[in-house]
Amino acid sequence: MDNQKLAELLFPHITKTPEDYEAMYPQRDLPAGAKVTRLGPSPTGFIHLGNLYGAFVDERLAHQSGGKFFLRIEDTDDKRFVEGAVEIIINSLRFFGIQFDEGATMDGDLGAYGDYTQSHRGEIYQCFAKKLVSEGKAYPCFLTEEEIAAIRTEQEATKQNPGIYGKWARSRGLSLSEIETKLAAGQPYVVRLKSDGDLSLPEEQIRRIKVQDAIRGELDMPENDQDTVILKATGIPTYHFAHVVDDHLMRTTHVVRGAEWLPSLPIHIELFEKLGWQPPVYCHTAQLMKLDEEGNKRKLSKRKDPELSLDYYRNQGYHPAAVREYLLTILNSNFEEWRIANPDADIEEFPFTTEKMSTSGALFDLNKLNDISKDVLLRISASDLFDFLKAWSEEFRPELSHIFDDRAYLEKILDIGRHEERNPRKDHIYAQQMVENISYFFDDMFQIEDEFPAEAASDAPAILKAYLDSYDHSDDQSQWFDKIRQIGTELGYAAKPKDFKKNPDQYKGHVGHVSTVIRIALMGRQQSPDVWEIQQILGEERTRARIGKFL
Repeated sequence: MDNQKLAELLFPHITKTPEDYEAMYPQRDLPAGAKVTRLGPSPTGFIHLGNLYGAFVDERLAHQSGGKFFLRIEDTDDKRFVEGAVEIIINSLRFFGIQFDEGATMDGDLGAYGDYTQSHRGEIYQCFAKKLVSEGKAYPCFLTEEEIAAIRTEQEATKQNPGIYGKWARSRGLSLSEIETKLAAGQPYVVRLKSDGDLSLPEEQIRRIKVQDAIRGELDMPENDQDTVILKATGIPTYHFAHVVDDHLMRTTHVVRGAEWLPSLPIHIELFEKLGWQPPVYCHTAQLMKLDEEGNKRKLSKRKDPELSLDYYRNQGYHPAAVREYLLTILNSNFEEWRIANPDADIEEFPFTTEKMSTSGALFDLNKLNDISKDVLLRISASDLFDFLKAWSEEFRPELSHIFDDRAYLEKILDIGRHEERNPRKDHIYAQQMVENISYFFDDMFQIEDEFPAEAASDAPAILKAYLDSYDHSDDQSQWFDKIRQIGTELGYAAKPKDFKKNPDQYKGHVGHVSTVIRIALMGRQQSPDVWEIQQILGEERTRARIGKFL
């Protein structure tokens, strides 16, 4: 076989050489030890927590080492392409604070190693496919879909490994004249890698590959034996081939990806070997898991778990700082210990390392995210919370625009109880919940959610009338509560809960039941921050109007 002639026959339009592209994409001028990482999402319209999880690893590895982190759009699977998905990817990652140094942006490419969209790099892939064909390492395969289906059926019946290899690779032995005849007849073809592997050999004779994974340590697995497709009939590369070519030319040093890619690793290693390139360091992350109702771990599911989608966190209004903080707790096992020792430190100061990443399933817990979010939001000023809430509202709840008219008023609301030295209030979790928490401060959102306590329900009108008659907005907290205690005792309620507990037959209830009647009239709910503090923010006019509605 004249492989050089075959390569020219298949790729007559490819005039650039591999050397041309090596010159176009030289080694990067970076400090020793600097890492170059990339995120390569597919524009399917669904960007998920796993993308963010991997992006965080990429970003930390690159930026902590003085390297580069870039965004590459891997859109070679045109059947899954969704219009507008690239914008969704870019905006979602930007929202969560993922900072790219180069790559695809809303305004075009940024950086010297583009084009950063794979569908725009067709001639590059074909150039290197041509190189493999010219060296006898790849070949055109004319198997039809029907023939491949028949092969699969036969393999299943005889319990053989599925795929095109060995005797099933029927186009491998075609002569140049046979190939020319098929091409002249217009028969479609794909280009397949001509693998050196042979898994039909006795196990002790099968060559094994050893790969040092930055997370999992040394991986030992059989070499690839599949004649995998590298170029489809359309001339578009498969993921296997495209990422190998791009990671080499873009000088990627570390590839972070999910554990589901581990079975493909022998293919990728063989491609690097056949192209004569050093593979990057692979970092195969653990799959994101959750506990089901029975307490068993299972993989997060696009169909079952809305929290897998990044849209979930944006719609709910989780602060990006809270999500980032939570992700670090499941990315590095020592992060929580570091945070306890450095409660006020910037998250960027944490020394992230792949050695502290889990190799088994990383357990995602929404309740733990909520707890962490409470702590993170406590460290964010009321002014910054106002800005965050306003930006979220403009996108997801524009009907709330009026609550931002008085900045000072809303900042006081957001700050209630957050500066107590011993037990600061941690009421805020995410924007949607924050709005629900503070809704009673705005007359158009105020509603009665709870009933008066049974012990004081019949006396509610009397309690509220006495409260309104004695109300003085200038009272301090002690004076204010003394009046409530007096109202209660005059109506037959114990001045202290413990007195009622000791002698329940002597009282209708206790002062807590009386104050709860006032709380519900003012806030519509039995649980809230301190009533006196709330009244100071509501102001005298609104406080009197709320009580007056019940009378």
